[in-house]
Amino acid sequence: MDLKKNYDIIVIGGGPAGCMAAITASQKNVSVLLLEKDREIGYPVRCAEAVGKDGLEKLLADKIDTRWIAATIKKFQFVAPDGTIVYPQVPMTGYVLHRKLFDFDLGLLASNAGAKIVTKACVKGLIKDDDYVSGVRVDINGTNRSIRGKIIIGADGVESRVGRWAGIDTTVHMRDMETCAQMTLSNLDIDQNTCVFYFSQRKFPGGYGWVFPKGHNTANVGLGISGDNARKANAFQRLEEFIKDEFPESSIMSKTVGGVPCANRLPRISKNGILLAGDAALQANPVSGGGIATGMTAGKIAGGIAADAIRCDDVSAGFLMKYEKEWDAACGNAQKRYYRLKEGIKKLTDEQLNQTAHALKNIPQEKQTLVKIFQTALIKQPGLLVDIIKTLSPFST
Repeated sequence: MDLKKNYDIIVIGGGPAGCMAAITASQKNVSVLLLEKDREIGYPVRCAEAVGKDGLEKLLADKIDTRWIAATIKKFQFVAPDGTIVYPQVPMTGYVLHRKLFDFDLGLLASNAGAKIVTKACVKGLIKDDDYVSGVRVDINGTNRSIRGKIIIGADGVESRVGRWAGIDTTVHMRDMETCAQMTLSNLDIDQNTCVFYFSQRKFPGGYGWVFPKGHNTANVGLGISGDNARKANAFQRLEEFIKDEFPESSIMSKTVGGVPCANRLPRISKNGILLAGDAALQANPVSGGGIATGMTAGKIAGGIAADAIRCDDVSAGFLMKYEKEWDAACGNAQKRYYRLKEGIKKLTDEQLNQTAHALKNIPQEKQTLVKIFQTALIKQPGLLVDIIKTLSPFST
């Protein structure tokens, strides 16, 4: 394989965050190498695959391919523990993606922008010069190589090894790590334009259940529970019980399990010669666990700052701190508010969730906005009112 010994930027991880970093940096005319440990970009898929239309269009503009979109979501349902259904008025459109196609095509965009992509490339460690990260040791098809890079972007997922090797504490507390299980089911009689969310501390302690349509009477059906509840009954066992109750006639097309960070971002996501992006930096939405758009946003910022650092010949932590500041302005401050809301939601009992649903049924449906729903649910936690308004108002009527 024709690989150079030196690159300006090495990106580790070929998910949305890593690919977006590679696209953005390559467009600024610096040399980029992207290393992906799996055999192909986009596989395996460990994701519920939902993303907001506006966020995706903001990131990719005219590059969105209709092949990526399995379902277009116009409606939402919240299901209380006793089965009461609330229809939140959310004036936004969502997509459920074919993540395998989506990620693969992001890799193509990175390659076409000039990045060199290598799959089945298992990074074994970092090269350091004094206090600077300056390259990687990588096994490519059984051959060990040392490749130099002026900046390393770690987009290698939750509890990033790259971050740990660089001396960054990437530990996620159990209470902030959701253990998730999902099955893609067929033979479902569901509305293909509606995402459904199930809430119950008994069934989904510290998390929720979901049904995300994928067209042709199929859907991703899954649940997440907080890590500190996983020992009582694991996520997969709970999912099997949930599907047996809700969709007994369905067929199982695929299964996946994994961990989703629902935390604030790491205190440090940059050091001399290194940046972390996506789940590696804990940049998902703490309430929903969604990380596609936030990871891509982080990758775009990281790729741009890294390229600027190369052109200024300054890869120090002081220069790269611009990444942390830009991330916080774009998403990080909202993430902190979402985290506080998550902590408030976790305190709600099934009885309180049912009471919230019943109270909302007495309100005209057009007034059942997200702000109103959260205000009603968290009425005994008035300190969260400002967070509710600041975080959710853009989606309310």
